[in-house]
Amino acid sequence: MQTLKTSVSKENILSKIRKGLSEDKLPMPFPEVDKDVIKDVFAKEEDASLEETFATAFIELGGKFIFCDNEDELVEGIVALYDNRGWKQLLCAEKSVQELFLDHNVSFIVDADPQLTAADACITDCEMLIARTGSVMLSSRQNLGRIASVFYPVHIIVATVSQLVYDTDSGITMLKKKYDRLPSMININSGPSRTADIEKTLVVGVHGPAEVFCFLLNA
Repeated sequence: MQTLKTSVSKENILSKIRKGLSEDKLPMPFPEVDKDVIKDVFAKEEDASLEETFATAFIELGGKFIFCDNEDELVEGIVALYDNRGWKQLLCAEKSVQELFLDHNVSFIVDADPQLTAADACITDCEMLIARTGSVMLSSRQNLGRIASVFYPVHIIVATVSQLVYDTDSGITMLKKKYDRLPSMININSGPSRTADIEKTLVVGVHGPAEVFCFLLNA
């Protein structure tokens, strides 16, 4: 009987919320902001390309940037990193890179179940690269998009020059053109995971990867 009363009370509250939401739509706060051109607010180096702007900001955030002229350089760079670090397992969530690895006989795994996999690093693609802030835009529409970029100690992003946009607003605009509906999750990651919550001491790799690499393919 108590459970029934609770369910009825809960449904009454939810009904009132639904009714209120349908009847009284709150106005957008600061509507004048939509009229401003966001990119005009920030200083921009006129002579710098998007590649240079992104690389500079990404490195300042603690990321490691590698430019690749072609697919062979991309594979060679990842393999060299793998060998240099002495990794035992490399998870690859990006299908186009998986195909490249198969063509070059590079060993990798595709199972991203945290209970079964203890990969040393994970490779993903991205939605966009945000040049102004050196950030990487990721979404749930990507393969293993909700866990691959945050669960493993090293995150390797493979992107192309065509994915570079200047700011977040441009990135969201591109996503709207790419998908009929925006993904249910959109992350904007800026460098390795870090926090200074405890005694104001900066600690890296607490809530995500301690290292982030970006291999930018000239394509």
